[in-house]
Amino acid sequence: MTVPDGARPVPGIAIVTSNTLEAVGLASLIHTMMPQADIRSFAHAAELAAADDGRFAHYFISAEALMEDAALFDGRHHRTFVLIHGNEPGQLPADLHTLNICQPEAQLVRGLLRLEQMGHGPHRPHADAILAATSRRQQLTPREREVLCLIVAGLINKEIAARLGVSLTTVISHRKNLTEKLGTRSVSALTIYAVMHGLVKAEDI
Repeated sequence: MTVPDGARPVPGIAIVTSNTLEAVGLASLIHTMMPQADIRSFAHAAELAAADDGRFAHYFISAEALMEDAALFDGRHHRTFVLIHGNEPGQLPADLHTLNICQPEAQLVRGLLRLEQMGHGPHRPHADAILAATSRRQQLTPREREVLCLIVAGLINKEIAARLGVSLTTVISHRKNLTEKLGTRSVSALTIYAVMHGLVKAEDI
């Protein structure tokens, strides 16, 4: 992946599925995780093969796309995620990761975060690009980080106030500041931010 001098590398994310709604929804969630990423969708494996110049850090593919050209993903299993519907992965190679897309958004987000961490350790070729793509880091105060982690853990405002020994009004104020700084009220988006910036571990959510 070639980038201009001084520019940050932009990781490519390939989504290969003939289901347009599936592709659009997944692309939206991935964009929340990595706003700087170059996300491209393909209806078939042949389209991906024609466009793949080594830019792609992750491949999210339907089982049909895998069957169309399994050889295309040889050597890339650690960063290839097969999209499944329900809990039955079928006859897939044992070293391929799967992502069940038939689940509520919060669970899908958790699955994506865990897969991202499995697919990219610090020594993977695209690891620096993936880190750069999550560069919406904001200067949160220590208390805001505490509140964020408790929100991600599923606590409501009253429980957060009791845990931190502060008033409910104070918690609401911290949540407002978080919303303004991170540009979202969505718990899923806040969860993504917290994991991608090392505030919580994917396996703990």
